Amino acid sequence: MSTPRPTSMPPLIPFASFDRADAAVEQLLAIYTRNTAFIREAFRDYSAGRLPEGQRVRACYPAIRIRVNSYQEVDSRLSYGHLVEPGVYMTTVTQPALFRDYLREQVRLLVRNHGVPVEIGESDMPIPLHFAFPEDEYVEGEYMEAPGHTLRDHFDVPDLVVTDDAIVNGTWQGRPGQPRPLGPFTAPRIDYSLYRLQHYTATAPQHFQDFVLFTNYQFYVEEFVKWARDTLARGEGGYTELVEPGDRIVTRETVDEPAVPLERTPQMPSYHLKREGHSGITLINIGVGPSNAKTITDHVAVLRPSAWLMLGHCAGLRTTQRLGDYVLAHGYVRQDHVLDDDLPLWVPVPPLAEVQVALEQAVAEVAGLTGWELKRIMRTGTVATIDNRNWELRDQQEPVQRLSQSRAIAMDMESATIAANGFRFRVPYGTLLCVSDKPLHGELKLPGMASAFYRTQVNQHLHIGIRALERLREMPPERLHSRKLRSFIETAFK
Repeated sequence: MSTPRPTSMPPLIPFASFDRADAAVEQLLAIYTRNTAFIREAFRDYSAGRLPEGQRVRACYPAIRIRVNSYQEVDSRLSYGHLVEPGVYMTTVTQPALFRDYLREQVRLLVRNHGVPVEIGESDMPIPLHFAFPEDEYVEGEYMEAPGHTLRDHFDVPDLVVTDDAIVNGTWQGRPGQPRPLGPFTAPRIDYSLYRLQHYTATAPQHFQDFVLFTNYQFYVEEFVKWARDTLARGEGGYTELVEPGDRIVTRETVDEPAVPLERTPQMPSYHLKREGHSGITLINIGVGPSNAKTITDHVAVLRPSAWLMLGHCAGLRTTQRLGDYVLAHGYVRQDHVLDDDLPLWVPVPPLAEVQVALEQAVAEVAGLTGWELKRIMRTGTVATIDNRNWELRDQQEPVQRLSQSRAIAMDMESATIAANGFRFRVPYGTLLCVSDKPLHGELKLPGMASAFYRTQVNQHLHIGIRALERLREMPPERLHSRKLRSFIETAFK
């Protein structure tokens, strides 16, 4: 039998009770700071050849645990912040400084709704070496393997067994006696997404705001940047700074300085118009296709945004639609195929009343139309999302028949994916599209086909999305987070 390697660990910090959210979060921060520093120091020894041969190094994530011994009646209007039945619940925590406000709210609600303290301590889930570094430091590939040993011989590395979506997918199965999930994601799953966000968007997770716009066209980005800089210059809306790809920070004093092009353009560039308490607006150009839409929402979801909206272009399917008309989605035909294994097609993705009303009111406000006149430029209906951009080249009988049976009024490649992932991750979602072509009626998306009306609508479209998010921001969080997003077996954390 092989001799087990000695493991070096910092002294265990046992669980202790806290009835104040601020103190609980400070303890999470203290544990996380100490344990990640312990791993980084050991890695420096490893890099310098000072780590003893065969020595393993381990430190674990902090955790929040709560014990509820009886059924507790809570306000039936609340969609989160409480547990459905007695038991022991726990979640591991990473980067508590980044999630400070979120964690405070969740702990405060638990203590208030159940009248018992939470317990903060050290879990038995190891922090992978790669996740123990600040956002601007990384484990270089040259350290992965060395003669006679690898990093795995000394440190914990990311483990896919605990880096999955079993909790949010409703497929989590615990062992007897194991605490049930308190939060929607494990700490390693969150860490994984935080690093992927930096990779895809070229901005640090700390800059992301709670209200998110997804788009698939660069001119929306250009208009957003222009509006954001103008807004900063005027000192309006409580916005404090704009963060552009490469973490370039634009303030009121620097709005006139031109942006410096990045050496390498990120796959999904993001722009963050920041406001106190992360209450500003993030815009992400996700590019084209459902795969991109799923990828980015998989990662943005761990930040627990308050809402996200899709602003994009679509094919209008009705003869009465004009280029530049708006489509407010109230249902989706999901033919994107990228979420079929995570959210089966038999699961409906319902419209959320709060988001639908905010979008309709924003269209009316920005366009200056109400009532019957508003229907001239906006139609509510079903949006079909597909994964084949060149669907027009197929035999038209089968797809046209399916579209007609579904009562779809528009088709695109991202909206149903973003809405479905919003439903899956319990993030309020909505879709407002702009008709850019009518392929079933001879108006293909070709150079020169866009009318002056359409070109005007593009800028208007963006400002409708911005205004809708501002309306959602004005709502109390517990009202915005719809009960439609929650199952009957649910984590307490939002």
